[in-house]
Amino acid sequence: MLKTSRLLLRFALVTLVFIAPTSQAKDPQTDQQAEQDGVPVTELRAFAEVLERVRGAYVQDVDEKALIQAAIRGMLMELDPHSAYLTPDQFEDLQSSTTGEFGGLGLEVTMEDGFVKVVAPIDGSPASAAGLQAGDLILKIDDTFTKGLGLADAVELMRGAAGTEVTLSVLSQGDEKPRAVTLKRDRIQVESVKSEMLEPGYGYLRISQFQSRTGQDARRALENLATDGQLRGLILDLRNNPGGVLGGAVEVADLFLNRGLIVYTQGRDPESRTDYSATPGDLLGGLPLVVLVNGGSASASEIVAGALQDQGRAVVVGTRTFGKGSVQTVLPISGDAALKLTTARYYTPNGRSIQADGIHPDIPVQVASVELLQENRPRESDLPHHLINQRDEDDQAASQEAPLASRDYPLSQALSILKGINLAERRAQSGSDASAEQR
Repeated sequence: MLKTSRLLLRFALVTLVFIAPTSQAKDPQTDQQAEQDGVPVTELRAFAEVLERVRGAYVQDVDEKALIQAAIRGMLMELDPHSAYLTPDQFEDLQSSTTGEFGGLGLEVTMEDGFVKVVAPIDGSPASAAGLQAGDLILKIDDTFTKGLGLADAVELMRGAAGTEVTLSVLSQGDEKPRAVTLKRDRIQVESVKSEMLEPGYGYLRISQFQSRTGQDARRALENLATDGQLRGLILDLRNNPGGVLGGAVEVADLFLNRGLIVYTQGRDPESRTDYSATPGDLLGGLPLVVLVNGGSASASEIVAGALQDQGRAVVVGTRTFGKGSVQTVLPISGDAALKLTTARYYTPNGRSIQADGIHPDIPVQVASVELLQENRPRESDLPHHLINQRDEDDQAASQEAPLASRDYPLSQALSILKGINLAERRAQSGSDASAEQR
């Protein structure tokens, strides 16, 4: 009841301010009650006066609704990089992106020092094909400078009809000058889950973004990998995964856990904590698991990596993640618009805050390009009239493909680590079996 009274009081004050801003009408009794309830009466009157002065004295006519919307956007920009006011079109685009289909360039972005910063390009998108990388700064979108531009406005400028072009001014890390990159917008259909067998027994699961159906797709992919052969271990690749739907991340982490906490959120109210826990049933049955991350792994992907790391279920390999540990709640408001507001923080099972710190890998592996050198020593196969091995033809066919280390060095390192874990566990099991037989 008290909250309702306060809301009514605030509404009455704002209405009073906007109806008669120039008269500076004051009601001492109302003002006193407002001050007791924490309503900033003086600041509200100042806002109304500024609006009135702009409306009456600005060099050209202005749209009052546009002014108020700009004030709302500015207020939210001052809170954090992820809170935003969403117009009806932006709200619709946000809903489309969570289902995996939208029009644009295929970029996940944030704001840093007033500029638009790339968190990660989406696999198979125009941005990915053009070579945009996590950490790139977008200084201009066509003729519009991004400095001071709201994030939602920047995203809206980059989105558009498929087939249309947009030119970005991009400054990459280590570059002294920005470069112009012209991209053709496309219909972005994100297949968030991909899988394959890297080698016999060693599976690979790539999740590029967490959507509402990602958990189901990941379960199906794991079941298919298990039917392809005797699975010995898995690499879960979350590199350049900008996050997405919290529920999708919780479902994916749950695939590899039998019990325990996955993540919890904590808002301003001490009683607002919400726990997300695993249900029985590790789909891999405890097989070795390596999670591959980098600086483009953000938000929901950090939740998965942090949960599996804290639970001791996986070895995290790569570079420190992005560090977006805040929860945004989308709150519809009047006029089909919405408010995207940061309402809580993410915490890993051990109580670590992801915010501005990220997940630190257990085994750091830097991004590198590798040049493989050939040994010049002669082998049995180089000798004339050597006996033919029955597997020679298969080996020759396999050798025509570029080695994994030269194509994707961090992935090759993750595979080596996964093999090492598997080998160590098998030897430990063999030693245990041998001891049992001797007894």
